[in-house]
Amino acid sequence: MGGLSIWHWLLLAVVAMLFLGKGRFSDFMGDAAKGIKSFKKGMAEDDEPQRPAPRLQAQQPIEPSAERDLRPMKDDRPA
Repeated sequence: MGGLSIWHWLLLAVVAMLFLGKGRFSDFMGDAAKGIKSFKKGMAEDDEPQRPAPRLQAQQPIEPSAERDLRPMKDDRPA
């Protein structure tokens, strides 16, 4: 009782053919097969070796301040 017999599957197939039509169903299955074939072909192809991204131009190092005297930082928070 819990499982579907062969008659249930056949009836379901007939109803699906009536709703979708024979042409639509075969077109759908053909499109699905093409998609699977395309996916397999894409997986089988060797990808081009990945080139490393071009590096940014080297930046000049930051020059230290010309002032030799160290001063404490000013506190700009409101009191």
